[in-house]
Amino acid sequence: MNPYFPIILIFLISLAIGIVMIYVGALIRPYKPNKIKSEPYECGIEPVGDARQKYNARFYIIAMLFVIFDVETVFLFPWAVSFDFIGIYGLIEMILFVVILIFGYLYAWKKGALEWV
Repeated sequence: MNPYFPIILIFLISLAIGIVMIYVGALIRPYKPNKIKSEPYECGIEPVGDARQKYNARFYIIAMLFVIFDVETVFLFPWAVSFDFIGIYGLIEMILFVVILIFGYLYAWKKGALEWV
């Protein structure tokens, strides 16, 4: 017996289940198209203008700052869990890490990267 047989079998079963679910869903769902359902969803606001309009680069900067600071603060959880093991050295390293985070935040604030207007 081929050692890859169970993997191939699971792949084929999962593929079959996916295809069957899509086909059954297409058969039993109601299909009543209208103008409102065909519009793009924009949080209940009427879509205005072209969808391919240019946005201010500030939106991207704020998004990137959010991702950077959010991911960096996620590092606080493993540090807190392993605090007993790493001791005072880990405390000093985390204080340095948080100070760098604060300086980065203050720098972005001073440069006006967090202003919406």
